[in-house]
Order: sequence, then structure tokens, then C-alpha cells
Amino acid sequence: MIAAAVSGLLAGYGVAMPVGAIAVLLISISATTCLCIGVSAGLGAATIDGGYALVAVAGGAGLAREVQAAAGPLRWTAAATMALLAVWTAAIAVRRYRSHLVTTAAAGLSLGRPGRAYATLAGLTVFNPLTAAYWAALVVGRQASTTLTAAQAAVFVAAVFVASASWQTLLAGGGALIGRLVTSRRGMLATALASSVLIALLALRILSP
Repeated sequence: MIAAAVSGLLAGYGVAMPVGAIAVLLISISATTCLCIGVSAGLGAATIDGGYALVAVAGGAGLAREVQAAAGPLRWTAAATMALLAVWTAAIAVRRYRSHLVTTAAAGLSLGRPGRAYATLAGLTVFNPLTAAYWAALVVGRQASTTLTAAQAAVFVAAVFVASASWQTLLAGGGALIGRLVTSRRGMLATALASSVLIALLALRILSP
């Protein structure tokens, strides 16, 4: 059990800690909304990480190879979604700035509620090719597809979720701190526009080989 827990924690931190599109988007959401929405978004990403871990221990290497084969469509879907988020973030930020409303830009993205933030980040994580490729490689490498009892598999999946959720919460806290430091209308506009530019660059990066 201890070995399964340690393996799950390492796998969970391994997929969550690299700074990629999901991490940057999570920080941006927290910076332009509030900590509770950022944490909810992070839990959405962590849930998908746990789901991939469950598929990994249940499906084995054969399913992992199928995931690798679908990397192309996943990449295009993720890039298109990120690009849409970038444009929408900028548009909402400009509109609210011109209307003299000191509100969060991310609310216009339908991320102003915890449930919506959770669902959005969960959906993006599903289509994130780096996350899918990570778990596929992990299974093919037989780091998670070794024979596990049902109890060990449950411990492994739970540990993955705990590791990912703790890291995502830390990122959300950092984003919320940035948001507190930038509270003026111009500051919020600058933060939202900077986030949209960064998200757009990440969309391009996803498409790069």
C-alpha cells in the first residue's frame, strides 16, 4: 500500500508540476477572479489527472497506445479552445474597462462560478495532449501498469488526485495573490490582457511539434 501511495504521489506531482498551458491558465483565472474559483478550477484539472490514472491502471499499455494515436486531434482541440479563451478574455476585459465596471474579466468567460470553472479546466485537461502523452508514456513504461490489487490501484489513483490537487491549489493561491496586488481598473485590464496574450502563445506552443 505504501509503495502504491508513493508511486501515485510521484506520478501526480510529475504530471501537475510542469508549467504548461493548464498551470498558466489556472493562475490567470485566480488572478482575475478569486481564490475559491481558482481552487475549483484546479480541482477540475486534478480530477482529470485522477481519471487518467484510473484508466492507466485499468486499461494497460494497449489503451495507452490508442491514446498516443489520438495525440493529433487532442492537440488541435486543445489549441483551438485555448485560442478562444484568449480572445474572449481580452474582449471581455476591454468591454468591462470601457463600461467603467470594476469586475473580473473572467466572469465573462462563464468562469465566475466555481462549478463552471471546475468544468472548464476539467474539459481543457482532458484535451491537453501533454497530459494524455504523460499517462500514455507512464503506462507503456510499465511504471503504473504493473499488477496491482484493487486496493493498491485505489490507493494509487487517490494519491495521484491528492498530489495534483495540492499543486493546483498552490498555483491558485499564487494567482489569487497576484489578483490582490492588482485591483485598479487599469491594473485588472492589464492583467487580463497579459493573460490572454500568454494563453494565445501557449495555444501556438501546443501546435508546435
